[in-house]
Parts: sequence; structure tokens; C-alpha cells
Amino acid sequence: MYDSHFNFSELPFSLTPDTQFFLNQRSHKDALSTILVALKHSEGFVKVVGEVGTGKTLLSRILLAELKKDCVTAYVPNPYLSPDELKSFVAQEVGAQFDKDMASHELMSALYRRLVQVHRTGKQVVLIVDEAQAMPRDTVECLRLLTNLETEKRKLLQVVMLGQPELDKLLNRSDLRQLKQRIVFSEYLKPLDKSACRAYIRHRLNSVCSNGENIFSVSAMDLVQKASGGIPRLVNILCHKSLIAAYGRGHKQVALWHVAKAIKDTQESKARILARLLSMELWSPRGELVE
Repeated sequence: MYDSHFNFSELPFSLTPDTQFFLNQRSHKDALSTILVALKHSEGFVKVVGEVGTGKTLLSRILLAELKKDCVTAYVPNPYLSPDELKSFVAQEVGAQFDKDMASHELMSALYRRLVQVHRTGKQVVLIVDEAQAMPRDTVECLRLLTNLETEKRKLLQVVMLGQPELDKLLNRSDLRQLKQRIVFSEYLKPLDKSACRAYIRHRLNSVCSNGENIFSVSAMDLVQKASGGIPRLVNILCHKSLIAAYGRGHKQVALWHVAKAIKDTQESKARILARLLSMELWSPRGELVE
């Protein structure tokens, strides 16, 4: 692959969320700060919404690392669970003593006893739910009931929900209004603008290469931003393919042409940017890439 060609210690644009490559851009920085402040004050529910590919899973991993010392955490990567499955999962993650054949009310009692034990140690219990828009309605209601577990002064379980915009639609249901009222803080992850996208690309390259600053030309980075709409996952895909195109030609710098090649090979970005590419005469009238 191109890693040795560019002297990379590892591939810089992997699609796997990796905290090494986390860049504390304004949108993510605000969301992380809001979550941490809300949890510190035991506010109950926090919601973070972002489009597909905006970095919600990476943010949740950064959050888990931040909370590691002071909190007991439970992370739900796939929330398509029944209410009983959710209760069992949380009980297992926080170390409650329970049996899988327990009645639902007995499981809740076991979970409550464990949450009280954790509270007495001075720690908080935080449940992080990724892809929360996929959670069934009855499970969402169960989540609300779990947060009813409390002492006279504070909640014993706090919840961070991360999801796509469909999460807002789910929470707008009239039969879920009680949970919606408990969401004290909401944050929205925004796509990268031109300046942020340049910083993002350079950050990832500098993380794996001493000369990362100069591998993408400014015009190439700006074209990546335009084609991707600033969605980090698409930025990664286009940068990866652009590096392959440059490697295939033996080039040491990614230029406009290499990005155009990557765009043509990426269906999600092609429609978005095709008109602009035509105006730049990168495509021939027959739709072929001009070299």
C-alpha cells in the first residue's frame, strides 16, 4: 500500500474510529464540554445529534476515556434491545449481582442496590447510548424509568444519547414527551468547514508522518471539503483514495487531479461535486477525467 511511499507509520485515513486522530474541532469540543459539565452537575439526560459520519462514535470513545477515572460507565454500541435486555446489559456493565432468570422487578432492585453502592464510593454511573435513534420505543421508555433510580439529592444513573437526526423525530413522539422533558442539554455535531477540513486533514497526516503538512495541496484539501460536504467519514474516504491515486502515479504530493480521480470513484460525493468539476474542466464532455 502507499504507507511506505509516503513514509507513514500507519494509514492516516482509516474508517475505524481511533482516538489518536481526534481533532478537537469547535463542534466536537463544545459537545464534549457540554456533556462533561452536565454529568458533573448530575443533570440526567444529555443528547448529541449528528449526521452519519460526523464522528459520534469517536466522540463517545473520547468521552469514555475522559470518564474512566471518576465514573463507572456502560457503553451501548447497538441499542436495538428489548427493555429487559437493556436492564440486564446495564446491570452486567455496572457489576450488579443478578440472575438472568430474575423477574423484571427483582432485576431493577438488584440494579438499584448496585447503583447505591457506587454512589457511596463517590463515583457516578454513566450510560452512553450510541446510535440511539435505533432504540425501540418501549426500550426508550425503559431508559427513562432507569433514570428514576435516585437518592434524595441526585440521580444514580445519567445517560448520554448520541444519534442521527432521526433521534429528534423519535423523541418528538407525544408518548415520549416525559423523556424529552428530561433532556437538559442538547448538542449538534456540524460538518467541517473549509478551514476545519484543512486542519483535520493535516492533523491526521501529521499524526503518522513528519512531513504531513505538505502532502495535500491546499486546493486538493478544499476540493475534498466541497465534495464531502465536510462529513469526516467522507473526507477520510476521499483522502484515502486520493493517496492511492498519487501513489499509483509515483507522486509525492496529492494535487487537484488525484482528488478528482477519488471523487469519480466515490458515488456519495460524485453527484455533489460533478457540476463544479465540469466547470473546472477536469472532466471531458464525455465524462472522462482529463489528465
